[in-house]
Amino acid sequence: MSIALKVFSGNANRELAEAVCKYLGIPLGDAFVGRFSDGEVNVQIKESVRGDDVFIIQPTCPPVNENLMELLVMIDAFKRASAGRITAVIPYFGYARQDRKVMPRVPISARLVADLITVAGADRVLTVDLHAGQIQGFFNIPVDNLAAFPIFVDYISKEYKGEEFVVVSPDAGGVERARRFAKIMGWPLAIIDKRREQANVAEVMHVIGDVEGMKALILDDMIDTAGTLVKSAEALLKEGANEVFAAATHPVFSGPARERIENSSLKEVVVTNTIPLKQEVAKVKVLSIAELLGEAIRRIHHEESVSSLFN
Repeated sequence: MSIALKVFSGNANRELAEAVCKYLGIPLGDAFVGRFSDGEVNVQIKESVRGDDVFIIQPTCPPVNENLMELLVMIDAFKRASAGRITAVIPYFGYARQDRKVMPRVPISARLVADLITVAGADRVLTVDLHAGQIQGFFNIPVDNLAAFPIFVDYISKEYKGEEFVVVSPDAGGVERARRFAKIMGWPLAIIDKRREQANVAEVMHVIGDVEGMKALILDDMIDTAGTLVKSAEALLKEGANEVFAAATHPVFSGPARERIENSSLKEVVVTNTIPLKQEVAKVKVLSIAELLGEAIRRIHHEESVSSLFN
C-alpha cells in the first residue's frame, strides 16, 4: 500500500499552493485556517491524514508573525492527526536576516524560529534561497534549500537571447550566488562594495569589476525596501553600464520599495512568487516557482534526489 501525498496551505500564499498542486496533479488538501473571535489561529483538518506524507505550503512573509503562527498551529494539528511525515514548505523564510549576533544583547531569531518549527512537529523543511545558508544548521531535521536560479536562467535565456550581461552581486555576502549564475551563463562578474550605516539604509561605495558599455544584471536573494537595489543601479550607470536589470527571489517590497523601483533607472526587475504581490509594480516581472517546488515535493515524496535538480 503506497503512502498518499497530500499538500495543504495556510493563508500566506494559497495561489502558489494551488499552482503546485496543479503541477502534481492532485487536489489541494481540505483544511480550514481562520481565526477565533479573539484573533487566535483556528485550524481544522477536514480530511483524514493518518499515515500520509503531508506538505504544508506557508511562506512566513508579512505579516510575518501571523503567518508563522499559522504554520506552527497547522504542524501541530497534523502531528496530532497522526500524519506519517510532515514537511514544512516555507518558500520565504522570515527572520532569516537575524542569523547571528551583529551587536551585543540581540537575539538570533532565525535559530528561535527553527526551534519552534522543529518542536511543533515538522519532520522536514523545504525552502527557497535562504538569506544565510548556515540557517540549515539551526535545524536538527533535514532541510532542502532550493535555488531559484534555474527559473531566472530560463527566463533571461529566452527574453534576452544572444545578449550578454555582467552579473553583479550587490554585496560581498551574495558573491557566491552571483558567481554561480555568471558561470552558468558564461558571463563576467562584478561586485558592489557598500556600507550599511543602519538597518534598511545602504550606502553604495564603488563597483569592483568592469561594467563599462555593458548591460548589468544585479542578482540578489530578496528585495526589501529596494534602497540597496536602486543605489546599486545608480552606481553601475555611473561606472558606465548601458542598462541595469535586477533579479531577486523574494519580493518583500516593504516601505517605499514600490515607489523606489518605479522611479528608478532600472529597466526590469524579475522576481518569483514566493511572496504574493498584492498589487502590480511597474517594471516588475513575476515568475512562478510552482513547478520547481512541485518537482522538489514529488522527489521528496518518492525518496529521490533533490540536489540533482540543479546539476
